[in-house]
Amino acid sequence: MGKLAITGGKPVRTKPFADWPVYARQEERALQRVLTSRNWGGYPFPNTIADRFAQKFAKFHGAKYGLAVSNGTVAIQVALKAAGIGPGHEVIVPAYTWEGTVGPVLLLNAVPVFVDVDPDTYCLDARLIEAALTERTRAILPVHLAMSFADMDAIMKIARAHNLAVIEDCAHAHGGKWRNKGAGATGDFGCFSFQSSKLMTSGEGGGVITSDLALYERAQSYVNCGRASSTDRFGHRLIGFNHRITEFQAAILEAQLERLPKQAEKRQSNMAHLQKRLRKIPGLGFLQRDKRNTRVAAYQYVFKYDAEALGDTPRAAFLGALELEGIPCDGLFYEPVYKSALFPLDPSEFPALSWGRAEPLNPRTQYHCPVSERAAYEESVWLPHHLFLGSRKDVDDIADAVEKVCANVNELRGLRHPAIEKGAMSRVERPRIEKRQY
Repeated sequence: MGKLAITGGKPVRTKPFADWPVYARQEERALQRVLTSRNWGGYPFPNTIADRFAQKFAKFHGAKYGLAVSNGTVAIQVALKAAGIGPGHEVIVPAYTWEGTVGPVLLLNAVPVFVDVDPDTYCLDARLIEAALTERTRAILPVHLAMSFADMDAIMKIARAHNLAVIEDCAHAHGGKWRNKGAGATGDFGCFSFQSSKLMTSGEGGGVITSDLALYERAQSYVNCGRASSTDRFGHRLIGFNHRITEFQAAILEAQLERLPKQAEKRQSNMAHLQKRLRKIPGLGFLQRDKRNTRVAAYQYVFKYDAEALGDTPRAAFLGALELEGIPCDGLFYEPVYKSALFPLDPSEFPALSWGRAEPLNPRTQYHCPVSERAAYEESVWLPHHLFLGSRKDVDDIADAVEKVCANVNELRGLRHPAIEKGAMSRVERPRIEKRQY
C-alpha cells in the first residue's frame, strides 16, 4: 500500500467542493414571475427581460448594444454573419480552443485558418497572424482562454491595417477587462456563452455585444428570422434564423449578472493563494499574467505539468492520482481543433474548402501547431472555477493534494488504473469510461 490514494493511501479530501451552478431566492422569484406572466418565449423580439438583460450585460462590459441568443456557438455565427463573413472568406482562429469556436465559420461556408497559441497564455499568438493572412482573409477570431486574454492591442493593429473584422470569443471571460475595457468591447463584436459550466449560466444561452449600430441591426435581424431590427436605421434585409433566447433564461441571467462581481473577487483571491503555494512545488509551470489584462475572468485555473521534471511520469497518471485525492481536474479539456474527434471535417460538405485549391483543404493533415499540441496532450492541467468559490481550506486541500502527488510520483510508474485511463482521454472519448467505478 502506497501513500497516494490511487495506490491505497488515504485521500487528501473526501468532502465535495462548492456546488455549481449557484442559485438563490432571486432566481426562484424571477422564474416564477415569468411563469405567471405567460410571456415565456423569445418572440416578440427582443422580449422584455431578454432585452433588459442584454443591455445591462453590454453596459457591464463597456459596449453600447447587447443581444441575448440561444447559445454561445450561435453567438459566434451571428457575429460572423453580421460582419459580412460568407462563402470562401477566411477567418483566423486559434488552434487550441473549443470546437464550437470554429464550427460557425464552416457553417457560413467560410474557411478557418488555424494559428498556434502563445505558450505564455494559451491564447492566439498575435505574432503568427500576419504570416497566415491571404487575400481571402476577412476576420480574426481571438479566444480569451481559461484565465488569459489574447493580445488585443496587437490583434487590433493587424486588423485595422488589413481591414479585417475582429470577433472576440469571450465564453471564458465574463467580467474580464483588457486595458480597463470589458471583454468583447475592443473588437467589432464580443461573443459569450451561458452554458452550464460558464462563469454565469442559464443552462444554455449566449450573448453578443457591439458598439456599432449597423452591425447590431444585422445581428438582430439574423437572430429574429430576418425581421427588421428594433431600430432599423440601416434598413438591412437578410434571411435569418430563430436564435432567440427565452424569458426564463434571461430572468436567470439577470440574477447571475448581479452575483458575478462578488464571485469573481472570491475566485481571484483563492486562485492567487493557490498559485502562491503551487509555485513552491518543483515540476510545475504557470501561465503569465499580461498587465494589460486589468481584470482577470478566471473560468478555470490552469497550470503546466512537466513530465520530464517529475520522473517522466505521464500527465494522465498525475491527473488520475489527483482525482482520487479528491480534486476534480482535467488535461484534455481542449484539443487542437483540427485533431479533435468532434471535428470530422468532410470537404464535400463545405465547398469553400476546395475553391481555388488543387486539393481540398484538410486541416487534420495540413496543420501542425506545436504549442497547442503540447498544451493539449502533455502539459496543461485544468481546475474548474467552482472549486474556488469555497473557503481557503478548500484551496489548501487542492495545493496539499498536488504537493502530495508530486512528492510521491514514483508510486505512479508503470501503474495501470481506470483513473489513469480516464486522464488520457479526451472529453469526446470519456463518456464510455465515466460510469465505471474505481
